[in-house]
Amino acid sequence: MENREIVQERTANLWGSFARKFEPVLQSTVLDPKPAIEVGDIGGLATAKEEILTYACAATDPEVYGRWGTYPPSALLLIGQRGVGKRLLARALATRTVRAYLEINIPRFVLEVIHRGGNVGELVKGWTQTLAEIPPITILFNELEFSQAQEIGTRRPDLPVGPVMDFLLDLIDRTIAEGNHLVVGSTNHPDTMADAFAQPGRFERIVEVNPVYPDDIIEALKIHAAGCEKRAGHALFENVDWQTVVRRNKSEATGDWIRILHHVLRRKARCEAAGETAALVSTHDLEVEVDRARHVSARLTTVGGGNYV
Repeated sequence: MENREIVQERTANLWGSFARKFEPVLQSTVLDPKPAIEVGDIGGLATAKEEILTYACAATDPEVYGRWGTYPPSALLLIGQRGVGKRLLARALATRTVRAYLEINIPRFVLEVIHRGGNVGELVKGWTQTLAEIPPITILFNELEFSQAQEIGTRRPDLPVGPVMDFLLDLIDRTIAEGNHLVVGSTNHPDTMADAFAQPGRFERIVEVNPVYPDDIIEALKIHAAGCEKRAGHALFENVDWQTVVRRNKSEATGDWIRILHHVLRRKARCEAAGETAALVSTHDLEVEVDRARHVSARLTTVGGGNYV
């Protein structure tokens, strides 16, 4: 077993042992010991990717900051609407620095802590001890503005925001103070997020993740389509006019576009499974799915919740 594999196994064992002791942690965190998203796998977002590469120097070339009379930021805060690539950037940071990737779903974590109760003091103690023992990792505190997150529905004034904020800030401060880990936060709602998160010593470097429409969307779709073909081992797409497809809908959420692409591929897979002839994905195939997604999105804004299929 190579040294890198030993580190991955130790990381997974230490975090798994801690998470199993505390249900809120188990239900709201995901650890990837070997992330494989490269910066080059992310379409567009040139400025945000440059920030990620700069922060990565804290792990790959820490001495370079000193040569310029400065020091790395304590943590990064990625802001931008849902689906623009904030989580991908955090994963790419972990890949770049050859570290495990830990993601904490903050809204779910908060709800789990509130609903399940338990000894919060013991959780904080275990959190601190585990981060002191675990090999260096990249940690994403995903959606810090928890009271407005989709995971918990609309804005929740019933949540004990003050005590929850104190709890989260304590965890974040302890995580940053450990010093060995790269810490990233994200939010879809920067306008209402508490200023305390962006104080010096916390998420002091704020990075806007804002795709340039349509160029960044097209680049991301091309990269993802090429990845699908690589996994399949053969061509899947005709000479698609990506410009025409993307201009059919003004959405800047890259994640939505990637889901559209996969919906088309799944439809082709179903046709093949049914014994039908499944032609390569065409511009028309994608346009039809874009129109369907746009219609469903409009319907979801009118049905007042629930599931729409």
